[in-house]
Amino acid sequence: MVEDNSLWPTLKKYFYVHITEETEKEAVQSIKDGVAFKGINLWILIFAIFIASLGLNVNSPAVIIGAMLISPLMGPIIGMGLAIGVNDFELLKTSFANYGVATIISVLTAVVFFLISPLSEAQSELLARTSPTVYDILIAFFGGAAGVLAVVIKGRTNVVPGVAIATALMPPLCTAGFGLATGQWTFFIGAFYLFFINTVFICLATFLGVRFMGFKRKDFVDPERGRLVSRSIWTVVLITMIPASFLTAYTVKMSVLNANFNDFIKEQLSFSGTRIVASDLNIKKRTLRVVAVGKEISKKEIANAEYKLPRYGLKDYAFEVIQGSQSAQEIDSLKNELNEIKVSKIKESESSMQREQQLQAMEEELKKYTQYEALGRDVCSEAQTLFPEITSVSLASLYEARDGGNESVRYVLALVGVKNEAARRSLDENKLRVWIITRIKNDNLRLITAVDKDFPKPESAKESEPETKNASDAKSAPAKSEEGEDKAGVKKAG
Repeated sequence: MVEDNSLWPTLKKYFYVHITEETEKEAVQSIKDGVAFKGINLWILIFAIFIASLGLNVNSPAVIIGAMLISPLMGPIIGMGLAIGVNDFELLKTSFANYGVATIISVLTAVVFFLISPLSEAQSELLARTSPTVYDILIAFFGGAAGVLAVVIKGRTNVVPGVAIATALMPPLCTAGFGLATGQWTFFIGAFYLFFINTVFICLATFLGVRFMGFKRKDFVDPERGRLVSRSIWTVVLITMIPASFLTAYTVKMSVLNANFNDFIKEQLSFSGTRIVASDLNIKKRTLRVVAVGKEISKKEIANAEYKLPRYGLKDYAFEVIQGSQSAQEIDSLKNELNEIKVSKIKESESSMQREQQLQAMEEELKKYTQYEALGRDVCSEAQTLFPEITSVSLASLYEARDGGNESVRYVLALVGVKNEAARRSLDENKLRVWIITRIKNDNLRLITAVDKDFPKPESAKESEPETKNASDAKSAPAKSEEGEDKAGVKKAG
């Protein structure tokens, strides 16, 4: 007999999953045993929910992963997928009933925890479970496929924990409980939708898996009923995908817009002596805002940059530049002038009164622009204690011209850096604003929060790094320490 060496038989030899009748029976029995939620299984579920809720509350990924590993929630879901795949409607009813019980108990347990927990702020791990996308669908589908294969093929115990972590059934239920406990319905809807996505696509992967492996099916007495079941399955799958598809499209759109905005800033607003310390894109109001310090950007340069917005897909956006009233060079000049007056005061004692008044006036003027440097260090240290999301705080006195220069306003700008976008959304800005106003004793405050990684590095810092390094090598050990402390202080002060 001549062996067929064509492509399809060769591939089939590698990818075909062969199972015996005995292996199939053991797999089916194993799945049926995991469906029941009574006694030990129910208590393990409750403990897992408490552990996952604690992890979400304190923002600990390690604790959340631990809860996923001990959770028995996968049992009824795989049971439903198997039941549909082999046309076992008794198993389907049992699996669905236990799935409902497990879901209700999980949400209620999470509600109880978050009602008694003293921590009520939504951390980044909670926020990550409120906006499901198509990527979550893919994770659930491929995780479910790996799970059903792990159940069928003995000895693959390392696969099941990985599936439990990847599909993440516990955190969405806990987040839904948080939404109910705190009255935040968007949290509840988003998180429960993510849990539903995981359920549907793990079921779908299990259904396709048992069909692919040739599990023995029960025959329908009425063939039309079989076609109805098939149509129902694909209808549920498609309906589940629709909201996630829209959310994914919005996420991708925002990523593209932010990338274009960052390119615009780097290419059109990079001027020597000027640093862009913050930027904001508001898609609802269709506005672009940047905060610049250092050398002032001229109106002509701003207009030229605004003219080029359509190149970056930002044609219909209003553009605003907020700039400081004193550049770094102007402050240095003011310091030098002050030193000259001090020397002149010593030499010309006959006009000491006049010089003293002039010196005092200039010291007061200089203090307006340098007082926030020292104050910024203390505010940053205290703010990080009160608001763990914060990584940096910068304070500066700003002068903003409006209406073509006919109107002006002076205020203090507080630029707050946070760890990531999730931390930015969870930060209580109203509480932070009130605290900073009280701390700096100035009611005229504008607060801007931004993710630290988005801060561009100032050109002056880039150019001075090699020179500074060589200079520090030539100094003694104590001198290095003192220089290092000064650099750290400047960095904290923004």
